[in-house]
Amino acid sequence: MLDFRILGPLEVLDGDRPVRLGGPKQRATLAILLLNANRVVSVERLADDLYAGAPPVTAVTQVQRQVSDLRKALGAKTIETRSPGYVLHAEPGRLDLERFEQLTHAAAQALHDGDAQSAADQLRRALELWRGAPLADLTYEAFAQNAIGRLDELRLGARESRFEAELELGRHAQLLGELEALVWDHPLRERLRAQLMLALYRAGRQADALEVYRRTRETLVEQFGIEPSSLLRELERKILAQDPTLDAPSAAAPERTLLVVPSSGERLDALLSVARALGGLPDRTTIVARLVAAGQEVQAAATALAAAASAVGGAVRTAAFTSLEPARDIVRLARNYDVDVVLVDAADEEELHALAGVGEHSPADLAVLSGPGVEWPGGGVFVPFGGTENDWAALELGARLAEAAGTPLRLVGTAADPARGRRDASRLLADASLAVQRVVGVPAEPLLADVSEEALVEAVRPAAVVVCGLPGRWRAEGPGTLRRALLGPDGPPALFVQRGTRPGVLAPGESRTRFSWSLEV
Repeated sequence: MLDFRILGPLEVLDGDRPVRLGGPKQRATLAILLLNANRVVSVERLADDLYAGAPPVTAVTQVQRQVSDLRKALGAKTIETRSPGYVLHAEPGRLDLERFEQLTHAAAQALHDGDAQSAADQLRRALELWRGAPLADLTYEAFAQNAIGRLDELRLGARESRFEAELELGRHAQLLGELEALVWDHPLRERLRAQLMLALYRAGRQADALEVYRRTRETLVEQFGIEPSSLLRELERKILAQDPTLDAPSAAAPERTLLVVPSSGERLDALLSVARALGGLPDRTTIVARLVAAGQEVQAAATALAAAASAVGGAVRTAAFTSLEPARDIVRLARNYDVDVVLVDAADEEELHALAGVGEHSPADLAVLSGPGVEWPGGGVFVPFGGTENDWAALELGARLAEAAGTPLRLVGTAADPARGRRDASRLLADASLAVQRVVGVPAEPLLADVSEEALVEAVRPAAVVVCGLPGRWRAEGPGTLRRALLGPDGPPALFVQRGTRPGVLAPGESRTRFSWSLEV
């Protein structure tokens, strides 16, 4: 099935593969049909929109040619000829705008029912569908102006609704930066101004909250000759009176969830050897899922999961179901259940590459286990560290594993190379160790190895598990020489980690956004 995307540059995906589209007129034709998906668009309407209200005499022929070319790219059945024009068939859930609207509608119902947590979760998932400005590659097409304006309004409304849900959950401190930026971009949005005033007041900045009201009133009176809405006036009155109804509710820490998805029943125990360490932490829930090819396998898989997962410890949930697109279903689970780490397995580079779709779309950190299960405490957790974003994600996971298993954490770097004028990595390792100790209290021992892939592999061989960040371009260029050497049954257990957008495993429990590590080098 084809996935259509208009919440950003226009894209069509066939599975994980982008469909190559033609020039501007063909892309514009597709955009017009997608904005009216599953509805008939007349040839005259297409011609009028494509040529900004001044179609040439050959416009009908041009439209027919564009549709013909689109059928070649998308499949003949995707666009049906139906008088007086054409209809593009988008399967349910295959247009990102449709998914966005479904999620925002469900969130509105949840807010109405008083379930702010569900509303916030669904609105975050809805906003994750956006890849930038809607129809970004067609911004200057006349037909797109109204559609882009409507889509921008939908996005802004969803952000306002998310702020409302997050404020009800007592998360005002995390919202302040985003609210201030949006108020600057949209100075006349009174709902945003009210949300910023409330967040500032709850953060102990009463004077700043009142200053927002003053500037808002000044803008409205000077530019339009009108007073602020009753919502803003009442909020100002309550702030001046320090009304207790404005006080923040106590914020409940979000559930921290590990998602475990083995490639087969035989790999389940190996993955659970890692999950057992993390699952025993008090703030952790574990979901263990099996994705099978045929319906007759579901019951046996569910039974095996329930038996094996009982040894994980902590809160555990299990599920088994059929899947035609495992990568897509793993991402769906990660998004739907607020997962912060996805734990999967790969026996070789080919299986690792098959997980590229998960790495591209998962909001959670991705950890791929290669090799046998982990024997704790063993020789400790070894983290080859070079300071990249994925290396930091690997270090976070490694520190948490070392803490949970009561085993040493060792940071691996390169020794000095005088021939090339390179100093050793000890300063980088020391700074990284100090940063992690500050957050989780786990010291990291430095280990320097000669500057060669062979020396690094030998250095980590005694490990109970090696936790290694993936290269930034691993999906296109492969895992690199060191990681290739660690892949497979001959090396120690190895976890290959890619950073996600959600808070990592060392983030504070109340954190809702990813924080970045930085070192002065």
